[in-house]
Amino acid sequence: MAVELAPGVHWVGVVDWGIRRFHGHELSTHRGTTYNAYVIRDEKTVLVDTAWGPREQEFLAHLRSVVDPATIDYVVANHAEPDHSGSLPAVMRLCPRATLIVSRAGAQSIPGHYHASWNMRAVKTGDRLPLGRNALVFVEAPLLHWPDSMFTYLTGHNILMPNDAFGQHYATAGRFNDEVDTGELFAEAEKYYANILTPFSERVLKKIEELLALNLPVDMIAPSHGVIWRRDPLQIVQRYQEWAAQRPAPRAVVVYDSMWGATERMALAISAGLAEAGVDHKVFHAAVSDVNDVTVEIFRARLVLYGSPTHNGGLLSSIMPLIEHVKGLRMKNKIGAAFGSYGWSGEGPGLLEAHLRDSGIEVVRAGLRWKWQPAEDDLAAGRALGRELGALVRER
Repeated sequence: MAVELAPGVHWVGVVDWGIRRFHGHELSTHRGTTYNAYVIRDEKTVLVDTAWGPREQEFLAHLRSVVDPATIDYVVANHAEPDHSGSLPAVMRLCPRATLIVSRAGAQSIPGHYHASWNMRAVKTGDRLPLGRNALVFVEAPLLHWPDSMFTYLTGHNILMPNDAFGQHYATAGRFNDEVDTGELFAEAEKYYANILTPFSERVLKKIEELLALNLPVDMIAPSHGVIWRRDPLQIVQRYQEWAAQRPAPRAVVVYDSMWGATERMALAISAGLAEAGVDHKVFHAAVSDVNDVTVEIFRARLVLYGSPTHNGGLLSSIMPLIEHVKGLRMKNKIGAAFGSYGWSGEGPGLLEAHLRDSGIEVVRAGLRWKWQPAEDDLAAGRALGRELGALVRER
């Protein structure tokens, strides 16, 4: 059902309790998600964003419960990605007099997705759209996280609708942050940031500075996924500033794959050494671990260790999705090392070191490798490696 945010302002989105993969199959959504859309009724009526196409009928039912779509004057598409714009063709058929408001980059992406001739108007940062008592103010937010991304701000009620920024993949019974479990909320918000927005961290900091410089009072932040921030809404902005600064904690993550237990035994030996050094850490078997959950732990940690046996002159395939994902995120301020067993050629640790460097992670020690199953002196070397790197983490 529709939910009132403020007089004349309603949430008309959809809660998707069952979705477990997003962006195709790239992102895990263990707690589901929401597709948030908002109706503003003033002298002019506005719809801000829509919903993913497969949930179109539920979205349209919520929309009709608040307003006759034929009376909508403006439809704002903050971003062309189909989880937000998928119902746009249906909406525009129902709103024949509506003008579609997009960013300047959106004037390319929206037609590129839908190949339709809609009455479209592109706006830039600072443009205002009078609605009657209140107005909309637009802020372009390129690469947060698409080039066409835009924030929409409603004066009078002081509501910021920033599309993907400040959101979470989090299906809940309540629509507001003071109605949900705070621990779950921030866990999902950090997972969203770590897996999607990390490469754009410098832009995040600059955009927040730009937004604050506009001196717009913010009483509510209504993103396009997850819950709406109405109690202390700027707390999520402060968290974004912390995450974007990328100051990892003195923690470590050990990620490995193993065929017959040799590399796993070394991972556990390194773990023991880290524990002896007093460094908090987690160990993940890549083949059975969720890539996105492991990514959050890497995002938080100062030290990253990759382990794999050499297989066909390369690495085991199940560790590669994580390695490629982390490389694309371009994390900062991290150190790393590699380890792995071999039987014949032994390229694994060197390949892992190359992947660490390609990811912007400083390799601080030559890789540890051994032939066949590790002997006691090999395991002792693993524990020593854990102690050595643990001490380095604590020093830095």
